Amino acid sequence: MSHILEQIIDRYPDEPFLKADGFDEAIIGVDEASMRLVYSVSKCIAILEFDHNTTRTEAIEYFEFNVRGAYVGEKTPIWCEDDFEL
Repeated sequence: MSHILEQIIDRYPDEPFLKADGFDEAIIGVDEASMRLVYSVSKCIAILEFDHNTTRTEAIEYFEFNVRGAYVGEKTPIWCEDDFEL
């Protein structure tokens, strides 16, 4: 369990958060209005590249279809686009 996830659970012990399996290290916060976990898309892609030994393109395709594209109810996580070049 990631340090951020531990802090979120400690702060909201009675809240039933819906986690995306295998992406705990990509959690960057919580949306208090909906009480949904917020994930960094760039961290999710990096996790897929490393854990599944895939190319960046393969990781993005997998993420878009199998992770971001999965609606699992009102507690579906929020995916934050955070990979912008300046």
